[in-house]
Amino acid sequence: MDFALNEEQSRWQNEARHFAREVLLPASLKRDQIEGGLEPWDWNIIKQGSKIGFRTFAVPKDLGGIGADFVTQGIVMAELAKGDSAMSKAFSQNWKWSHLIAEFCTRDQKDRFLKPFLADDTYVIGSASTEPNSGSDNRFPPDDKTSGFRVKSERKGDDWILNGEKTFIANGSVGKLFFVNTRSDSSVLAREGTTVFMVPLGTPGFRIGKVFNKAGWRFYQNAELIFENAQLPHANVVGEVNKGQKVRSGVAAEFSDFELAANALGICDAATEYAMQFAKKEKRAGKALWDHQLVQLKIHEMHMLTETLRSYVMRAAWDMDNKVHGSLSPVLVMAYSSDVLQRVTRLNMEVHGAAGGMMDAMTQKLVRDGIIWTHLAGDNTQRMKAVRRMK
Repeated sequence: MDFALNEEQSRWQNEARHFAREVLLPASLKRDQIEGGLEPWDWNIIKQGSKIGFRTFAVPKDLGGIGADFVTQGIVMAELAKGDSAMSKAFSQNWKWSHLIAEFCTRDQKDRFLKPFLADDTYVIGSASTEPNSGSDNRFPPDDKTSGFRVKSERKGDDWILNGEKTFIANGSVGKLFFVNTRSDSSVLAREGTTVFMVPLGTPGFRIGKVFNKAGWRFYQNAELIFENAQLPHANVVGEVNKGQKVRSGVAAEFSDFELAANALGICDAATEYAMQFAKKEKRAGKALWDHQLVQLKIHEMHMLTETLRSYVMRAAWDMDNKVHGSLSPVLVMAYSSDVLQRVTRLNMEVHGAAGGMMDAMTQKLVRDGIIWTHLAGDNTQRMKAVRRMK
């Protein structure tokens, strides 16, 4: 397969690279130092990126978006993540729900929600899956009726009533629309009794709870969503009642894993470049760090791992674009990226030595952003997911 970029892909790569260098990177460290809560969210950055097309990047062209393929999406996510991983995720978080809207939503839902999303540079989307007592079992549900989603949805005539709490929800404190996974039938397994709803901000009985402070991804907002007899029309059901597991499969699910791997690639690129810059300008024992063999070996390993991950990310994107049946690449690449990311950011800290451990803010930031992958989206659950598909 040929991974040479075409003219359109090269143009978007340059757009993302310029935006990352000129807008994201200058703001990255400054905003990382602010304590958690609403303050780290910079709407000016979102508006600037949105006007370029980064917020609506994955919406199909026939629906009014950019309609970028997966290879282009991977390239752009990695370039943006070199400037700031959390800011890259703030944009790409909208992409997977763009896929879902295009694939599963009715014409009425597209008119009510997709049109405002396309028109408003501050319209961002989130997904509500994780709950205080329900996390990775949502991605790899066991054969246990008590496992899985616990936010309850009950039909009352033409409306639905939602009760319960979601936690650590992406874009939770800033989103205008959420795809909420609920348990609509607790008498069966979660995969047989889940219904997904589109819940716009302002829904009666729905409110935002705590906004979380995190070690990494400080720009990216995660919050509680609380439902207290929240009332929704039946027209907000995504797909079919009790068939929510189907909505959470297919392209939208594969993109979620691929998205995180492409973002991790950007961090690895940033860490490797940063280590090189430091090694060339700093001296130890009367010569540049780069002239020490041990440092050369560390940076060589960083390059090797980063380029291997790049190849895997592009392979996963190619498989998705070409609808390769049975491909495990979109699933496994996320798990692999987690391992590579931890190693590369650690090596960058080792190259920086005492400066990395005690003083250098960017080196620490890259490590803290990488820590997010140790528990993100189920992490090692992906390996179990792949094992099941290998049978």
